[in-house]
Amino acid sequence: MNSPSKFVPRVAVVAGVGSGLGASLARRFAQEGCRVALLARSADYLDRLAAEINTARGPGTALALPCDLASPEQIFATFGRIRAELGPTDLLVNNASGGGGPKGGGLLGLEPSDFERAWRIGVYGALLCSREAARDMLEADRSGGAIFFTGATSSVRGAGIAFSSAKFASRGLAQALARELWPRGVHVAHVIVDGMIADPTDGPADGAEPLMDPESIASTYWQLALQERSAWTLELDLRPNREKFFE
Repeated sequence: MNSPSKFVPRVAVVAGVGSGLGASLARRFAQEGCRVALLARSADYLDRLAAEINTARGPGTALALPCDLASPEQIFATFGRIRAELGPTDLLVNNASGGGGPKGGGLLGLEPSDFERAWRIGVYGALLCSREAARDMLEADRSGGAIFFTGATSSVRGAGIAFSSAKFASRGLAQALARELWPRGVHVAHVIVDGMIADPTDGPADGAEPLMDPESIASTYWQLALQERSAWTLELDLRPNREKFFE
């Protein structure tokens, strides 16, 4: 029987942080002892979240890094800061998306620029973040790493054109990276979040649709990060227990 993996993440990057899942991922990783880099365009929100985490977990635990994840130059500069201020990345979650959500616009009403941006954020940006993180994880003295992609129902069933096509592509990217990086000790996985995620900033839910708890989802990501490598997960589908399947 193989011994449990000794890999425990210590520097985590959440690429795409909002008040829902992204914030819950950052809080959970910090709770588990990680130093956490928070990437998104909204500087004000990142500063507030980083201050909250640093107050709860100690100064320097969280680093707010405003970054347009459609910009290669900003991504490269941001990972340079992460290495300098937190250390090499050993856990990355590609959590950003664009393109108007799973409903989005139809073919004739879709702005080509919106389609392009969905791909630049959700696919091209994820590729560049993954490459920067993998460079750290594959250093000779490192014990491994983990790169996770936040998917959606739209990554396996088409819906809004821009959002769905980008999610399909990020799923393919995750599978391609897993083929290359698993043998080198880096766990790549794609998580299908198959439902609506509750957001504390939205107020009480109306009960019309079952909502997924972002803290529970974040716990699942952490469990993936600690998996013993003889039985790694490639793809995981998360659903709320009251969902009416495929309706």
